[in-house]
Amino acid sequence: MPKETAVYTHGHHASVLRSHTWRTAANSAAYLVGSLKPHMRVLDIGCGPGTITADLAELVPEGRVTGVDRAPGILDTARATAAERGLDNVEFAVADVHDLDYPDDTFCVVHAHQVLQHVGDPVRALREMRRVCRPGGIVAVRDADYSAMTWYPRSPGLDDWLDLYLRVARANGGEPDAGRRLKAWALEAGFTDVTTTAGTWCYSSEEERAWWSGLWAERTLASTYAERAVTGGHADEERLRAVAAAWREWGGRADAWFAVLHGEILCRK
Repeated sequence: MPKETAVYTHGHHASVLRSHTWRTAANSAAYLVGSLKPHMRVLDIGCGPGTITADLAELVPEGRVTGVDRAPGILDTARATAAERGLDNVEFAVADVHDLDYPDDTFCVVHAHQVLQHVGDPVRALREMRRVCRPGGIVAVRDADYSAMTWYPRSPGLDDWLDLYLRVARANGGEPDAGRRLKAWALEAGFTDVTTTAGTWCYSSEEERAWWSGLWAERTLASTYAERAVTGGHADEERLRAVAAAWREWGGRADAWFAVLHGEILCRK
């Protein structure tokens, strides 16, 4: 039996969705894009608001993309995203990556972006992704690695943010340093042909700093993550306010710089 699926640490607060809707195939799935063919059938797991899903649908105009998520409410946003772009080769459904409701060998590509860090059993999830992937197909996964994130200038408040986030995410059943573990998990799941790469997001311009620091300051005070931090006994409101203030202070510095490292795997079945 699979482990219980982990609690999704971030939730779908507006501060979270500002980050998720910024994501595109170009900035979040470039390692996969070159392998896509116009006819392919693609499964996008953990599709969220559907911006990456819609990009994938445009890249396989003769194929079809299915976006799935465990949270039914966010799928309304995903459907609206696809409708606004006039896409008729994309559909959305509720699904759990631990137990996908699709036959064996259904999809040419099975994709998951920032998903395995939040699931209860990432190896089982990868086995399910492998099961529904056709022979010769690709399972593509990208996840951040929180402990590898780095920034300048140093800030005790941001050090405290990272320590707090790691503890909250792990208490929720996830693994926030998933990026470095993807290859190991894939091998354990039975893949033998695994290509590994790394990708980054970098925030340094005035606009980028304001956006990144602002969404994390708000997320620290008002999201599901904030609620879990308090109810789980990891922080009190005063500590959360101090972390949020540290984010705003960092974002206001002209010399500030932040890099997010991701692990990426392309697994051929």
